[in-house]
Amino acid sequence: MLESNPLPIRSRVPNTWRSLLVLVGFILVGMSAGNMLALLILMKFLSGEDGQLSVNVLTELIQSPADVPNGWYGLMILQATAHVCTYLLPPLLYWTYIERKTIAHFQIRPLSQPLIWVLVLLVVIAFMPFNSLIIEWNANMHLPDFLQGVEKWMRDKEDQMAGMTDFLTEFDTPGQFLLAMLVIAVIPAVGEELLFRGVLQRKFAEAWANVHVAIWVSAAIFSAIHFQFYGFFPRMLLGALFGYLYFWTGSLSLTIFAHFVNNGFMVLMIYLHQLKVVDMDIEDSDAMPWGAVVVSAFVTGAILYRIWKERNKAVVQL
Repeated sequence: MLESNPLPIRSRVPNTWRSLLVLVGFILVGMSAGNMLALLILMKFLSGEDGQLSVNVLTELIQSPADVPNGWYGLMILQATAHVCTYLLPPLLYWTYIERKTIAHFQIRPLSQPLIWVLVLLVVIAFMPFNSLIIEWNANMHLPDFLQGVEKWMRDKEDQMAGMTDFLTEFDTPGQFLLAMLVIAVIPAVGEELLFRGVLQRKFAEAWANVHVAIWVSAAIFSAIHFQFYGFFPRMLLGALFGYLYFWTGSLSLTIFAHFVNNGFMVLMIYLHQLKVVDMDIEDSDAMPWGAVVVSAFVTGAILYRIWKERNKAVVQL
């Protein structure tokens, strides 16, 4: 994208691919630091009567968190520290220390008019019925017979991740719901958009001079990094949606908002379903009725076209 106020100081590592290797290094260090930080914090919640933290308890927290006292809060701590130290801090450090830019440079243009924010809210929700069709197709996908061992491993990993998600979205109190909104909706929205749209998408476009390739490759990496193989394609489509919103509006704040709406709406609907306020189970992997899917596709396309039309007339080049 063409920046409105680029800094005169060049990146410390001008070569795109070398700079991305530096980013990967930052992420690996952040991941290690996050694990150590989580261990220190978990001492308060999971230590035994002798005050010692058992390695077996940590393993059980990952595999069977319901069997661990304060397991829900322990798992939330792991999720929060993992996201902050892996997705949030590394791209910020890379952006300021390697690219020599400020946080303001993530915003390629000034904040958009209120209408765009409303349209982004509507397009994320309107996209969900159509994406449910992709979710159902991806969930029922099977690999060839000679890859049955790989498929079993993928299914086992998917079941483990689904079980962890189900556990994290079981709320006994309104406070747990609010904490889940922070850990599942707010923190990932900020960190993942900084990394995948704010840094990776722009660096890929810089290397390939093709914004569409950059958007889709960034979306594929965004999906793959979650290690949920039977949700890869719907999450990649979602990542591409965020990528085009960033390209068209030049506002990373809008993509963070869109990401938050998607995650937050899911958490809210799960909570309302548990309270029996709504009957729809949003965690159901079955596609919505075809009529809803068709309307969703049409409305999503119409809103995206309106967002594209409403974008600033200035040339934007990622």
